[in-house]
Amino acid sequence: MPRIPLPTPETLTPEQKAVHDRVVAGPRGQLRGPLRAALYNPELADRWQAFGELLRYRTTLTPRLSELAILVTAQACQSPFEWYAHRPEGEKAGLEAPLLDALQRGEEPAGMTEDDALVWRFAHELNRLRSVTDATYAAALARFGARAVVELTALVGYYTMVAMTLNAHEIPLPDGVAPVFPLPQHAGAR
Repeated sequence: MPRIPLPTPETLTPEQKAVHDRVVAGPRGQLRGPLRAALYNPELADRWQAFGELLRYRTTLTPRLSELAILVTAQACQSPFEWYAHRPEGEKAGLEAPLLDALQRGEEPAGMTEDDALVWRFAHELNRLRSVTDATYAAALARFGARAVVELTALVGYYTMVAMTLNAHEIPLPDGVAPVFPLPQHAGAR
């Protein structure tokens, strides 16, 4: 159960409905996940959905590399919903099952392409260190260019915010879907 009641199509205010309709008409095709909580503030939800659409669908990164970075972040944040939503997107983008399984376990996948390995390392370091080593940054800059490095950094940061929102509000997985990561322990539940 989510920690807050999530707006439903029947309970939306006109402002919330306008945001809902923009999301549904866009490349996502549906409103789910963290945007359901963000709808409490329609302006926040609208800016959030526009930023997410830009980072997910309109960067210089290929869908494969974007989904790889998102899934590294989902695992680092232990976000069951983010993983649930993006593993199928990663499969559609060509990420192979053994690579996805290693990511889910938090391991460096074996046999990655040079580009995959570089994006994995960049996203892994950014999540783990809250920055990127000089060597990884220089390699990413040389391989992908400044624009892609900025986009990759923003993508990881955005999906960290998504994961934190999903986890904090306990946005539920669909019925019958088991979480791939343990559910978060609450500070008071020690």
